[in-house]
Amino acid sequence: MSLDRRLAEIAREFPEWTIWRSDAGRWWATRHHPLTSAQRAAGCAMTIDADEPDGLRELLRRQEAHAADP
Repeated sequence: MSLDRRLAEIAREFPEWTIWRSDAGRWWATRHHPLTSAQRAAGCAMTIDADEPDGLRELLRRQEAHAADP
């Protein structure tokens, strides 16, 4: 699967995040909106990264769970 397709799939799955792959090959995601103090206290991050797309998806799922239940 192409890089563009993987990026597009993750972006569709997590529309509240901007997804990209760095020149160094790491996968990144940054939230579109600032975190509340409760979300920060719950362990949410504005930007996360992973070695590969499935790892990023897993981190995004965890972040979404933290944000939903601060």
